Amino acid sequence: MDTSTELATLSDFFDRYGAALTAGDVPAIARCYALPGIVITDGYSFSFTSAAAIALSFIGAAPGYQDRELVAAHARILDVQRLSTALSMVTVEWEYLDSQGRSVPGEGFRYLLRMAERGPAICTVIHMR
Repeated sequence: MDTSTELATLSDFFDRYGAALTAGDVPAIARCYALPGIVITDGYSFSFTSAAAIALSFIGAAPGYQDRELVAAHARILDVQRLSTALSMVTVEWEYLDSQGRSVPGEGFRYLLRMAERGPAICTVIHMR
């Protein structure tokens, strides 16, 4: 896959993922993940082996988006490191838009993605700040 095609594929993927996050669409969020997967932050790590486990982990996050009145999320792709034919480490900074149309500072993450037939799938999420 050439660089421009890869970036377009990743942008489309993160657009869908961001829309699912801000809409609280837990089934769509779960479809963005590979199984098994892991999330790593400064304070905790958790792994999941089923779509139901992914859904449960994000049910608690949805009210945070609603409380902050976030209606849109845009992933700025800062870096893509091709690790193998199927694996890439993608550094993303999220930018959010609230219900008043104001930009809300986001957070940074690194995503280990596996390119599958159905498109990219998140294997690992690492919270950066």
